[in-house]
Amino acid sequence: MRRSLGGLWARLRERVPGRVRSGAAALRVPRPRLPRSRRGRRRLAQVVMAGAVLALAPTTWLHLSAGDRVRTVADVPAQDVAVVFGAGLWDGRPTPYLAHRLDAAAELYRTGKVKVVLVTGDNSREDYDEPDAMRTYLTGQGVPDGRIVSDYAGFDTWDSCVRAKKIFGVDRAVLVTQGFHIRRALALCGSAGIEAYGIGVSEPRDATWYHGEVRDLVAAGKAALDTVLEPDPRFLGAKERGVQEALTAAGR
Repeated sequence: MRRSLGGLWARLRERVPGRVRSGAAALRVPRPRLPRSRRGRRRLAQVVMAGAVLALAPTTWLHLSAGDRVRTVADVPAQDVAVVFGAGLWDGRPTPYLAHRLDAAAELYRTGKVKVVLVTGDNSREDYDEPDAMRTYLTGQGVPDGRIVSDYAGFDTWDSCVRAKKIFGVDRAVLVTQGFHIRRALALCGSAGIEAYGIGVSEPRDATWYHGEVRDLVAAGKAALDTVLEPDPRFLGAKERGVQEALTAAGR
C-alpha cells in the first residue's frame, strides 16, 4: 500500500508544476513574466503610464478648475450666501469636521463676509437630520436663526450644488468644506451655474483626513461624469424662497 501511494505521489509531482509542500499539494502560482524584449518592456511601461495618467486626470482637472478661488476666511471676497456641506453626525451632533466647517461659516457671518448661511445635508431618515443639527450649532455660535436656510436633500455634493442653484436661487456663494473636498465642490457648483469661492478648512493630518483625501481621489471621477452628464439630483422638488427672504430680512 505504501509503495502504491509513494508511486502515485511521485507521478503527481512530475505532472503538477510548482512546489508540493510536505504532506499537502500546495501549488505555487506561477509568477507573471515580464516581457523579455526591449520593445515589449517599453510597451508595458507605456500602458502603465497611460493608466496612471487616466487615473489622475480627474484630480488634475479639479485642481486646475479651482484656480485661485480657494481662499481663507480672512481674504475671501464677500458674497451674500455661504454654502456649508454636511459631513456627518455623532449622536445627533455635528462631527468635528462638520463643526469646523460651521465655525468657519459663523466667522464669515460675524465678519460681514456673508449675510445668509445655506446648510445642506442628509435628512433621508427620521433619526438622522444633518441640516437641523447644523442650524442648532450655528445659532449656538451667534448666527441668527433667520439667517440660516436648510436644504434637507443635499445627499451628495452634486445634489447640493444643483439644488442651491435651481431650488434656492443661489447665483454666487462662498463654499465651506475641508481642503481635500473644496476643489471638487467648486468644480461641481461651477458646473451647476454658481460663481463661487471656497474656504478649505484646514485639519490635522490624522486618519480621518487621509480617509477623506483618498475618498475624494475616488470621487473625482464621479465629479467629472456629473459635470458632463449633469444628472438630476435624487430629489429636486419645487423652488423655495428661503434664501431670498433671509437676504431681504438682512437688508440686502
